[in-house]
Amino acid sequence: MGEGRSMEFVEKDPTLENYWRAIILFGANTASYKFALAHALYDVADVNNDLITLDDLALPFASHICRHLAAAPKQATSPTSKFLDSCRQFNAGEKDQSALVSDTLKYGFVNVIDAFHKVNRKDIDKRFFIDERKANKGVRITDSFFKLSESPQYKNFESETGARWRLVEEAWASGVGKNLIAIEYDQELKQLFTNRNNLRVDVTSVRSALNGYQKGKCFYCYKAITIVSGDNDLADVDHFIPFVAQTAVGTINGVWNLVLSCSDCNRGVGGKFAHLPTMKLLKRLHKRNEYFISSHLPLRETLIRQTGQSEALRKMYLQNQYDKAKSILIHTWEPEAQAGDLF
Repeated sequence: MGEGRSMEFVEKDPTLENYWRAIILFGANTASYKFALAHALYDVADVNNDLITLDDLALPFASHICRHLAAAPKQATSPTSKFLDSCRQFNAGEKDQSALVSDTLKYGFVNVIDAFHKVNRKDIDKRFFIDERKANKGVRITDSFFKLSESPQYKNFESETGARWRLVEEAWASGVGKNLIAIEYDQELKQLFTNRNNLRVDVTSVRSALNGYQKGKCFYCYKAITIVSGDNDLADVDHFIPFVAQTAVGTINGVWNLVLSCSDCNRGVGGKFAHLPTMKLLKRLHKRNEYFISSHLPLRETLIRQTGQSEALRKMYLQNQYDKAKSILIHTWEPEAQAGDLF
């Protein structure tokens, strides 16, 4: 089921943006190197030079790992890693930058370049770089990446990648009790957080965490949205089942019930406000939530904990909560779509 959903994510709307998002959201996460490589590509890709040598890539790649290690010591599922040990030694002042770069060239790129384009153990249909380590000691950026960088959605990718990285490393930090992972929502701060050892741990912005799964579009009308603070099209964070129904719906702040909306749909003329979306939109919510399930740590575990172990149980849970809310709210709402069905 998970594999089918992640493939459907791209096949339903096969844009370059969604191929890239599939890599970030649905790739196998045994280490954080894929996120670091994505960030390094954001940093150094240059339209005037499509070849990036490993020498040029090593420092930004390692720097992102070092920065995350400082806050989250577990950056892989493997118990040992020469590369991560080197990054830790750099953070501790035991190695200088040249030694860090040298170790990154030896150990850092061993698997990640081959694995970057794999989703569900297969390469996706688009390549954002070509491996030229043997011929030119680097990678060659493709037209697909350069076209991606010209997309209006590109400005969201750094935050989306960072959010996914934070969610995964928080799941690793929580250890073997994956079923105990609970990602919660702070409505005032618009922040996802969890509790570890009886302490609150802020994880990431809810906008950054959800936007990729919605393909950068308003959940309700499919208008393009952004997660960049200050932008006119900044997404609203909305409760699918309105917050006014909280007495009937016990987990109304659950991730399962949070969506990103354009301001027009959420609070504009003819907007949703406290209305209940239609059954058609409830089915869409189920599909979006199943993308979380396909994405694994830790949103998968959170959704299972909140809504059920199997897809059938999760669908039943949504319907039950919807029916409870409808008995109170009565009327339903749905906007005019701005695009064809995207998920």
